[in-house]
Amino acid sequence: MVQLDDLDRAILRILKEDARLTISEIAERLNRPESTIHFRIKKLQEKGIIDRYTIVLGKDLQPKALAVVYIQAETPIIEDFLERYILHIMKTLSLLPNVLAVARSGRDGVIALIGEESQEKLNRFVDETIKVLPTLKRVEVLPITDITKGNGIVGFLVDV
Repeated sequence: MVQLDDLDRAILRILKEDARLTISEIAERLNRPESTIHFRIKKLQEKGIIDRYTIVLGKDLQPKALAVVYIQAETPIIEDFLERYILHIMKTLSLLPNVLAVARSGRDGVIALIGEESQEKLNRFVDETIKVLPTLKRVEVLPITDITKGNGIVGFLVDV
């Protein structure tokens, strides 16, 4: 486990808020010398704590309707095929632009974060693309109506 001190955490908080800030601006906010901030950021990158800098797309490009979809596959007669089928579902979903994230859940489940322009389009996507996948035991759609923490995650995950 990597140990971070208060200065490292403060730098990371500021960079999470706005990674475009210069070292001078970060140093000024934290009332520390630029050389210290530069050194710390370089060390955070070398340790892999800062992997890369990226952008979060604005509201105009973000989907207006979101849902978490839980997909449970039927266990095939030959259980060895289950692993391949789950991987197939995950790969298939990953190729679709309105599927923002895909993760495995347990032995026979897949969770996908879906985004669309409207709830109607989202429901149609689920009905016409996900529910038609063969040998599914269950498909559960959990609409997301409000996000309290992590609003930026959608803008980060949206495909352009």
